[in-house]
Amino acid sequence: MIRDVKHCPPIESDRPLATSTQPLVVALAGNPNSGKTTLFNRLTGARQHVGNYPGVTVERKEGACHRGGVPLKIVDLPGTYSLTAFSVEEKVARNFIVEDRPDVVVDIIDATNLERNLYLAVQLLELGAPLVLAFNLCDATQQSGIQFDLTKLSASFGAPIVQTSGKTGDGLDVLLGAVVERARHRQEWSGKTVNYGPVVEREIASLGAVLAAAGAGQEALRWLAIKLLENDPDLIARYTHPPVVEALAQSRARIERETGEEASSLIAGARYAFIAAACQDTVQAPAAARRTMSDRIDAVATHRFFGLPLFLGVMYLVFQLTFTASAAPMDWIEGCFGWLGGVVGAWWPEGAESPLKSLLTDGLIAGVGGVLVFMPNILCLFLAIAILEDSGYMARAAF
Repeated sequence: MIRDVKHCPPIESDRPLATSTQPLVVALAGNPNSGKTTLFNRLTGARQHVGNYPGVTVERKEGACHRGGVPLKIVDLPGTYSLTAFSVEEKVARNFIVEDRPDVVVDIIDATNLERNLYLAVQLLELGAPLVLAFNLCDATQQSGIQFDLTKLSASFGAPIVQTSGKTGDGLDVLLGAVVERARHRQEWSGKTVNYGPVVEREIASLGAVLAAAGAGQEALRWLAIKLLENDPDLIARYTHPPVVEALAQSRARIERETGEEASSLIAGARYAFIAAACQDTVQAPAAARRTMSDRIDAVATHRFFGLPLFLGVMYLVFQLTFTASAAPMDWIEGCFGWLGGVVGAWWPEGAESPLKSLLTDGLIAGVGGVLVFMPNILCLFLAIAILEDSGYMARAAF
């Protein structure tokens, strides 16, 4: 299921290891809420600054630290689940890795949700990035009794693995040591990639040949072909050469005709199958930890039969909350502005026609009141959405 990336030139920096004026550039990548920013803050402390990436309002954090006399420049990339750029944050994170070519990419992984977080790691390996995997939240996994065979996992992914904890600071020195060693011995680690099956692999090779003929030799052709088959909008917009467009359409059509599935679904499924196989004999969890409360909620919230009725019921409750709970505040606001309009209108004799009276009562007071009367609806709606988002239900509903 795995093979060395021999036909996919790795993204390696041509910088020297480090000099006093040119530190190693280390990019921190990872899923949102994986503890990436906490680790960044612990590594850099007060030696950091914040700005925006050029042309976008996405926050850019950089900091500095040292390990064994080697200066390191740490860049905290925006959180992303995938290197397929559907959002600005994903595009910024991927472009930094592809275009700026950091010396080392550290993928911060929530070790309590290993298989989901390793999806990004697989894509980074396919890209050929010089990678170090940081299994974060190791204090939580130890409390749950989860154990890892890091030697086998490291061999499966072709990258060194370090257990860390942003909460306690455990493993940070070991992580920095692994980063320096990874930069020093870039060529000694051969990345691994997924075998997507004969049909998809054939089309990847065919599309890669077309891309090479079109002059796309500066990037990893295998990775680029995979991303185009995954319908990456940014790369599709970039590669509009007619032979590439035609070859891509033909490859997608052949894959769907021969397998009955879209290329993007097959690719995602193969990646998760590879991750599951790598974790099968290398991750040991006690029976109590295998089925958590979250797993029991997932069994209902994502059930193929019960999931949709549950979603409709939750949406109905949100609708009722929005209009029922906000009814009384709306009446209060409407009454207050009605009373205020009456008070201001009483300043003029009954039946008097005045442009100023009309401006104040019919324009200013009635207009502002007509807008503010909907504030309880909006507040209740956003409160309900925040609860659903923070509880994790929105992610389950999307799944």
